[in-house]
Amino acid sequence: MLAMDARGRRVDTARILGNIALVTGFLITIVGLATDSTPAKGYVFAGMLVTAGVGLRLEAAITDRH
Repeated sequence: MLAMDARGRRVDTARILGNIALVTGFLITIVGLATDSTPAKGYVFAGMLVTAGVGLRLEAAITDRH
């Protein structure tokens, strides 16, 4: 196993959490559209998850460049 520095672990963690937030937000939206049972608050929450996921992925990409 390779030893990783603190910055590498932080980048990987941000990237993984961003992926989880994106997938969860898109799944909420897809299931809500398929079943027509999701209230408007559910779509707002899904949008916030997607926004946070994109932000985490951007942070990981910028941090990884340095």
